[in-house]
Amino acid sequence: MERWTAEVIARLVARAPDRYVVAQPRPRLRRRPLAQPWEQLALPARAARLGAALVFSPANLAPLAWPRNVLVMHDAAVLREPGAYSAAYRAWHAGFGLACARRALKVITVSEFSRRELVALAGLDPEALVVIPGGVDERFGPDADPAPAATRHGLQRPYVLTIGTADPRKNLPALTPAAAALNERGIDLVWAGDTRPYFTPPAATSGVRSLGYVAEADLPGLYRGALAFVLPSRYEGFGLTCLEAMACGTPVVAADRAALPETCGDAAILVNPDASDAVAAALLRVTRDPELAERLREAGLRRAHRYSWDRTAAATDALLTEVAVHSTVH
Repeated sequence: MERWTAEVIARLVARAPDRYVVAQPRPRLRRRPLAQPWEQLALPARAARLGAALVFSPANLAPLAWPRNVLVMHDAAVLREPGAYSAAYRAWHAGFGLACARRALKVITVSEFSRRELVALAGLDPEALVVIPGGVDERFGPDADPAPAATRHGLQRPYVLTIGTADPRKNLPALTPAAAALNERGIDLVWAGDTRPYFTPPAATSGVRSLGYVAEADLPGLYRGALAFVLPSRYEGFGLTCLEAMACGTPVVAADRAALPETCGDAAILVNPDASDAVAAALLRVTRDPELAERLREAGLRRAHRYSWDRTAAATDALLTEVAVHSTVH
């Protein structure tokens, strides 16, 4: 969600600086719960002063008092996997967030899977939902240099990489057998990611080396240096990290759940995330079989090439322009 926001907003402003105004709270107000009063009170007040045609909100929520909203709902995870979130987060997003989405003129989501979920679980109008997938930044490519990130994070052995927050949906404990099997071959299983206060604590994961939060500048090199990338998540609205790994020429093993088959296509090995031995077996195959790894690498590069943030921004700009004209006429 943060990546989608940063990449798309910057491109919208670059495309039409005369039509887009970026509004955001002061730094000290950007963390919950202080950001929510700003979003619901200060943001619509500023939009009114500017005479804005629309308020575009890229992170699941919008100012309910403003009558002309377009927002992005990345998935229906808070409805499908409520146990992964704190009670306060569930109450706010499943209640207030859905009210915002139902009143919005249009809701953008990031995959056909998420569109179906939002219709089935949130009761959103299918006609109001528009699928605009995310993209891959040009920084992620097979020419990325793995050495600086490896040095900075002390990665001295070959490694398999996973990236994501410590969210129970990410299913990190499923990597425990894989970590043990890979360690026997002199390969580390490395996790880059952090915890967030609105997630319930995940189960313990044994044998996986944690790098903690990793700077954006290190990500291309981390992907490129990995023997494989793995995402055993039970629920993803899109699966951006798989595409970033593919763009860097890294073979991908992903769960056969939610939006991951849609995003990965035939460019990844898809496995049952609840069968941890199957996850381990797939990673061992990729790290042992150079021909398989090369096939996945080539397929992944082709797959990732289909997605770009410029296309995402262009599609978003076209939708916002259409909705703005229509709302002004009526």
